[in-house]
Amino acid sequence: MIEGHGDDLFRFNEKIRINFSTNIPQNVNHDALLDHLRACGAIFSNYPEPEPRSVERHLAEIHGLWTEQVIVTNGATEAIYLLAHLFAGKKSAILAPTFREYQDAARLFSHSVTFINSINEIDGHEADVVWLCNPNNPTGQVFERTLLLEMVDKCLDKTFIIDQAYALYSVKPVLTEKDVEDRENLIALHSLTKQFMVPGLRIGYATGPVKIINAMRWLRMPWSVNSLAIAASHFLLDHRNEYKVDYLTLHSEAERLTASLRSLGISAVPTDCNFLLALLPFGTASDLKNWLVEKHGILIRDASNFEGLTPDYFRIAAQSREENDLFIKSMKEWMSL
Repeated sequence: MIEGHGDDLFRFNEKIRINFSTNIPQNVNHDALLDHLRACGAIFSNYPEPEPRSVERHLAEIHGLWTEQVIVTNGATEAIYLLAHLFAGKKSAILAPTFREYQDAARLFSHSVTFINSINEIDGHEADVVWLCNPNNPTGQVFERTLLLEMVDKCLDKTFIIDQAYALYSVKPVLTEKDVEDRENLIALHSLTKQFMVPGLRIGYATGPVKIINAMRWLRMPWSVNSLAIAASHFLLDHRNEYKVDYLTLHSEAERLTASLRSLGISAVPTDCNFLLALLPFGTASDLKNWLVEKHGILIRDASNFEGLTPDYFRIAAQSREENDLFIKSMKEWMSL
């Protein structure tokens, strides 16, 4: 795992007032979940299930899949490393820029990694495994469901690993869990972390062909998902209708941020979800990040360590309208320095 990956709020502690570096909304009320976990005090005194099969059954029932088609992991990231291990030594194609863990995991398990710039390069590519993030982190762009399924069904010689961690934040159609049901070359990654806005609990899962999912189980470390995460998963899934992501409002705010940045002379990539990638006309993202932390208590994501991006790229995610206004005001100040 690389340094500077993801939300590094822990580096700054009490300095941060508004966190734009995470792609998850921050102002979420988890009182009901906390009350439930307090009532489950015994979970701390016993080992968890060696494999979180109860959560896998719960998810399978919700999505109309066989339990053997679902594997629950310590965040979607564990699933990424399990898959890289499973396909050790294979040829991987990664659409860049994208989430860095794909290439780190692939290289850890001796994959031959090549980067592609367009989904159109996949057909005819020599890769055995194709890694796609949808919505893509850090650009926020989405490949629509029909396009992806056409590609998966056409390229049967390749295994597609499609990370849908931010699926519920997309304004465009993305894959559904049922799309993996009858396809032997498609694995989808999902994140309860993102769905329920609980990144500290580390809960993810993968859906796919029984043969691949069972092979992942053989590689999974015992007790990789702890008792707290298992108890939280059941509660959150039972109360899933109370945790709706307001993706339309978040996307609208992301578009407003995009327009505001452009009005200041800062380039921004059009986004299909709640976060966006921007390019400074001068200075570096690292300098901007440090200035925002010290001057305004605002944290952004320095995006320079994404493959193919330069030191002047940064990523932000829309928060509340008032918080977004404060960010815009701060950027006006930065641009006038």
